[in-house]
Amino acid sequence: MKKIERGRNLRCCLLIAVLVISLLTGCAKKIPHFLTPEYEKRGVRLIAVLPVANQSKNAEAAALFRDKVLEAVYFQGYPKIPLNAIDEKISPFFNDYRRPTPETIPPRQIGELLGVDAVLYVTLKECDTSFLLLYAATAVTATFDLRSVKTNESIWNTKFSLTERNFEITRDRLRMKSCQVFEPAMEEIITKVMETLPLGPDA
Repeated sequence: MKKIERGRNLRCCLLIAVLVISLLTGCAKKIPHFLTPEYEKRGVRLIAVLPVANQSKNAEAAALFRDKVLEAVYFQGYPKIPLNAIDEKISPFFNDYRRPTPETIPPRQIGELLGVDAVLYVTLKECDTSFLLLYAATAVTATFDLRSVKTNESIWNTKFSLTERNFEITRDRLRMKSCQVFEPAMEEIITKVMETLPLGPDA
């Protein structure tokens, strides 16, 4: 009888633990963001991911970041629009199309050119590493601004920063390790950011 009672108590404790973990996970705070009221009624299905405006010192980071953003948007349930198709359509009309802003490349014009519902402007504000002896800090900061092609207004936007710190016994090993953290940092930022974007119609 005691063994049966202990078994019941153990199962009960395990069930409570699972429930607590589920509640904590479900109540985890999302990063600060803006989402227009009744987003689901805006009928956003097709999102054009524009070239990432790169304000960092890392020249190659923007293209990699854009690829990852496109994949993340697709996995949120929005159809994938090939990046080269977007660039081919907009490049003849905008000289500086690789550094887009809502002012220089208005959403309404993108909507007319591509037939999309919304335009995603992404800015890589920081993607750099600073060194101090055998210590390195790699910082990545990005902003995301989804604009309606009908109204030009922002319907979702957010910003997120991440800093990875490394120590090593030699400067060469430190540089190598620092280079390896860029991509995981980008992926973590995009994962956190996409938690705040509502699922698309194909989710």
